[in-house]
Amino acid sequence: MSTSTDQTISVEQLQHLAASGSAVSVIDVRTPVEFRAVHSVHARNVPLDSLNPASVVSEQTDTGQPIYVICKSGARAAKACTAFAAAGFTNAVNVEGGTDAWVTAGLPVVRGKKAVSLERQVRIAAGSLVLTGSVAGYFGPDYWIGLAAFVGAGLVFAGITDTCGMGMLLAKMPWNQIDASSTDSPSCEMK
Repeated sequence: MSTSTDQTISVEQLQHLAASGSAVSVIDVRTPVEFRAVHSVHARNVPLDSLNPASVVSEQTDTGQPIYVICKSGARAAKACTAFAAAGFTNAVNVEGGTDAWVTAGLPVVRGKKAVSLERQVRIAAGSLVLTGSVAGYFGPDYWIGLAAFVGAGLVFAGITDTCGMGMLLAKMPWNQIDASSTDSPSCEMK
């Protein structure tokens, strides 16, 4: 593989590598709750907000081997690949389409307790704040409109920079954390 930070692999190619007996190191950079809901049988969870590329690379038995990075659809994995490149590790490979593509392709997954995705949580929170600010501003003091404007500005900023502060904040909320004593028994399946 080249040493470009733009390396990608399809989910089918990755599954073929794993099925052929090749040692594959797949890290899933979604939140622990998203990971628990469904993930590739080959993946282990290393959330993007706590990713330490040097630590992940040091855990590799062969540091020359690629690390395949997967998330929900590819955006967080691309950020993780950039972090690996910045740390000097150029063999990070983004899994195209992420876990969504993996599930759609019918490849083996581990399913656990379902969760509301982080993306949906951001839409729910942002929409609720805009609605609250708009209604409160209409029926109450005008300054409530500022809440809707603030959230709107935050969404524009998130779109331009591809960084979502609300998403990062929501990822740290208690309902997005996994209790170490959790006894959920995930099931492996093809679908």
